[in-house]
Amino acid sequence: MNDGVNKMTKLAVVGATGLVGEKVLEVLDRKKVPFDELVLFSSPRSAGKKIEFQGKTYTVEALTEEKTDGNFDYVIMSAGGGTSEKFAPLFEQHGAIVIDNSSQWRMHEDIDLIVPEVNVPKLNRKIIANPNCSTIQSVVPLKPLLDQFGLKRVAYTTYQAVSGSGLAGREDLANGEKGEAPKNYPHPIYNNVLPHIDVFLEDGYTKEEQKMIDETRKILDQPSLNVTATCVRVPVQDSHSVHINVTLDKEAAVEDIRNLFNEDDRVVLVDNVENNEYPLAIHSTGKDEVFVGRIRKDDSLDNTFHIWCTSDNLLKGASLNAVQVLEQVLELNKK
Repeated sequence: MNDGVNKMTKLAVVGATGLVGEKVLEVLDRKKVPFDELVLFSSPRSAGKKIEFQGKTYTVEALTEEKTDGNFDYVIMSAGGGTSEKFAPLFEQHGAIVIDNSSQWRMHEDIDLIVPEVNVPKLNRKIIANPNCSTIQSVVPLKPLLDQFGLKRVAYTTYQAVSGSGLAGREDLANGEKGEAPKNYPHPIYNNVLPHIDVFLEDGYTKEEQKMIDETRKILDQPSLNVTATCVRVPVQDSHSVHINVTLDKEAAVEDIRNLFNEDDRVVLVDNVENNEYPLAIHSTGKDEVFVGRIRKDDSLDNTFHIWCTSDNLLKGASLNAVQVLEQVLELNKK
């Protein structure tokens, strides 16, 4: 870690008390990411909270403009777009590399949007954006397909867990079961599915759907790729499921795709329908991997295939990806 110059690594986690922030700390610990000093920040509301981490007790601090000038090397932010818009550039000005979980910076031209299995940051700016949770798990299997066969078209339908809305989403599901009205969603999520994630845009798509479209093109570096999406909230606690319908450039067969996924360590193939084995949300929760299965040909279009894909939206979809980006940057900085 200290490369002879005895550079001490100072790390901050912003939004440390939220669902994603808690997971960021778990992943940092589990992956033994090296750092010398850690500071935990939150909104003023959660400031003063005590968090036990790696045998030490940390007091969570309220994030202020002054505190961004704290000689930080790396900052992982999971505090929403407004906080990120204000504070990420301040951390950056003071020399930190910021890895941001919000949607705030993703589509800025000079800002990297990174999934480490797929692409590498150029670091024109010192803010790196973590993509949308559903996009992350989808581009991981799309990348080997792109490299092997080329992509013509991608159509997504998502089945997204309530933890994607944080604690408020979880509470709406739990309280809905007791007959209480929703506080987070516009309609009950208990015993229901909502074809509505984020706000509606003028063309009738939701912002979530547009995020998936734009981010897929940017991460895969395929600006003219035909992409469409329908994003749906389902009454599931954790882990998103995505149906990917993909049209390939080069001729392929189902077996080719299965073999490709089977040999690629970026995804886990679970596709044994004789034994009712296919990716499931409940089997993905708490796991780092992206699972793919139900691979079959779509005969309504040329050279087109169905893929079912599941992953833990708080791990690969958020905190794990952010920590993997940190590891990727630590590696790049060694060189």
